[in-house]
Amino acid sequence: MKWMIDASFAVHPDFKSHTGGTLSFGGGAAQVMSKKQKLNSRSSTEAELIAVDDVVTMILWTKLFMEWQGYPIKKNVLYQDNKSAILLEENGRKSAGKRSQAINICYLFITDQVEKGIVKIKYCPTDNMIADFMTKPLQGEKFRKFRDLILGPQE
Repeated sequence: MKWMIDASFAVHPDFKSHTGGTLSFGGGAAQVMSKKQKLNSRSSTEAELIAVDDVVTMILWTKLFMEWQGYPIKKNVLYQDNKSAILLEENGRKSAGKRSQAINICYLFITDQVEKGIVKIKYCPTDNMIADFMTKPLQGEKFRKFRDLILGPQE
């Protein structure tokens, strides 16, 4: 399972951020989500942590659901385009700097899932982050590229 999760920082009139996520099993998107975050964040890194927290229950539930249906999941990978957020998600408070010390511990729940081996986090360059499609309006070539990846192969 390949999850791509992204956040657009402070894009709403009340300066709240927006979460977007996609799940793919190879071709097309099997599951997508796009929603406004419920609280304000102080940085793009914090917005990315909140985005992962918004989607983590879907990640865990989908893995369990697929296994209960008889499809063992060997790789459950979460892709992100923010390296600071990846460090916090993998290392927890050990990677916290001056600006990230006040991040609520509930947003580091994913750290426990990484340590247990349930989820693996990998970096994905912003230009390849399909979840970007769910966080803000895109135009031109980037829109067409992500639309085609989400819809899957067309005849």
